[in-house]
Amino acid sequence: MISIASWNINSVRLRMPIVARFVQEHAPDVLCLQEIKTVEETFPFEAFNALGYTHHAVHGQKGYHGVATVSRIPMQEYSRHDWQANGEARHVGVQLTGRGLGAGQDMVIENVYVPAGGDVADRNINPKFGQKLDFLGRMTDWASTIERPTLIVGDFNIAPLESDVWSHKQLLKVVSHTPLEVDTLARFKRAHDWIDIGREFMKAPDRYYSWWSYRAKDYRVGDRGRRLDHMWASPGLAGKASAHRIHEDCRGWEKPSDHIPLVTEFDL
Repeated sequence: MISIASWNINSVRLRMPIVARFVQEHAPDVLCLQEIKTVEETFPFEAFNALGYTHHAVHGQKGYHGVATVSRIPMQEYSRHDWQANGEARHVGVQLTGRGLGAGQDMVIENVYVPAGGDVADRNINPKFGQKLDFLGRMTDWASTIERPTLIVGDFNIAPLESDVWSHKQLLKVVSHTPLEVDTLARFKRAHDWIDIGREFMKAPDRYYSWWSYRAKDYRVGDRGRRLDHMWASPGLAGKASAHRIHEDCRGWEKPSDHIPLVTEFDL
């Protein structure tokens, strides 16, 4: 069994105490982090090594964005894609080595941080929204070329289903849940026939959120969440998923991220 976690941590150095608590309590084999907000030189390698995560792939950027994958089991960096087409650090891919799906077919884990897209859902007014759509378009082109069993995880910054948001009606014109974004993400899904692992185990229309705004002093009041974080697998790999969990309690920890961790287990 292999367990893989994904978490937009919103500054790994600032939130290293809750990262340490999470891995000590739940011990995922692989931890994929988004929005680490640090360059590789200042990434907390020693802290992760002390926790047993001695394998690292870090694609960082000073003060913004950035992704990192750390592991207790052997892995190596596999890819970096500039789907933003501007040099921002938003993706790193790794391949597990030493255990996997057979000779030459070890699992690939793609860790991605999709742009939020700004506040206005119109690319003519808001260039950030256009950049988000174009990012997803480049991801879609890439997905159609995948040949190896792949898991893509991260902050997609889109809640595609009505039950992925606290109010479908009120958020239809809000960036992250607009029909245009949902359709764009659906094209990405079709490009590789991705399986949405979370929704395989937590069937719609059941409530499933992974993000609550910092604007609410108590995130539980009103429960105004959205499912912005995802774990999607190649069809053959998805069939090996044996469990999927979310950890909402982490949102209430001291100095939390506004996102929570997702964990999927695979029988490999």
